[in-house]
Amino acid sequence: MSWSWKLGKVAGIDVFVHATFFILLVWVALAEYLPSGSPAAAASGILFTVAVFGTVVLHELGHALAARRFGVATRDITLLPIGGVSRLERMPEDPRQELGVALAGPAVNVALAAGLYAALLALRTGPFDRVSMMGGGFLPRLFWVNVSLALFNLLPAFPMDGGRVFRALLALRLDRVRATEIAARTGQALALVFGFAGLFFNPFLVFIALFVWMGATQEAAATQMHGALDGIPVGRVMVKDIRSLAPQDRLGRAVDAMLAGFQQDFPVLDADGHLVGVLTREDLMRTLSTRGPDAPVAEAMRRDYVSAEESEPLSAALDRLTRCHCRTLPVTKGGALVGVLTLDNLGEYVLIQNARRRRLAAA
Repeated sequence: MSWSWKLGKVAGIDVFVHATFFILLVWVALAEYLPSGSPAAAASGILFTVAVFGTVVLHELGHALAARRFGVATRDITLLPIGGVSRLERMPEDPRQELGVALAGPAVNVALAAGLYAALLALRTGPFDRVSMMGGGFLPRLFWVNVSLALFNLLPAFPMDGGRVFRALLALRLDRVRATEIAARTGQALALVFGFAGLFFNPFLVFIALFVWMGATQEAAATQMHGALDGIPVGRVMVKDIRSLAPQDRLGRAVDAMLAGFQQDFPVLDADGHLVGVLTREDLMRTLSTRGPDAPVAEAMRRDYVSAEESEPLSAALDRLTRCHCRTLPVTKGGALVGVLTLDNLGEYVLIQNARRRRLAAA
């Protein structure tokens, strides 16, 4: 995620903090300092906020480690003012596994709340006998934050944890696409409730409403696309009429080919016709600006490209496109290039399939 800085690694997972998180810290410091004029109050507010987001990191780690158990890796965890985001490579499609991953985060908050509750009970003896669960001290506040996080995240507002739990339970009886549609609509309905409440009570709820609405919409669209692509081989959708380049070709030839058609990324083949790289539009423009049109393609192409097999499912190729942030995947058959798969022709195929389904439903 852009505008993020790496804090370190936890359990082998990169943890980042977004630039906007520091705006939150400044706002907390001012909110604590201005009424009292006390730097100590400002420092205490910042410390408590950092502790809260420490529990958020542990919450996200709960999801990540549960996903790892099911063979799903986590790219990273990023701290934002509205909470933490763990980017799993994918969500398990088995409803029982998704249920375990979704419940792991709130379970961490329940465990932390239980530990803090035990600590507060212990502190209510001897010199600390005035410590109260309802007090305004550091530990009582942190206890209630964890209780609130566990309860709030279990609201059935997709794509929050509760929404994923709801989707997983529905998917035990319905197909995944239908379960996602129901969970997404429920999430959007709750987003409207959050937004309306935010207008009158807490403006922060408006931001949560936007997050829930957009997340539910994106998840539903992604699941519908996967459903439309399920069981379809890459070879049925790939673009076969493509231009390729050789490593010794000049970049000027790539420019001419780009201007002459709609292709933006070019497979690079050696003299024997084997795929050895991919020249992307970004790499072409960057090398053009530094080396000029006479530079060879070999200096600009990517050798660590990602490809797909003609016979593999489209849904797997789409996941690969998403993970590598690519526009184009070279498609091979027995090691030979036979076409390319792009996000554009994937989207067009889904539109065609949806139009056919609507026609059949209307007939």
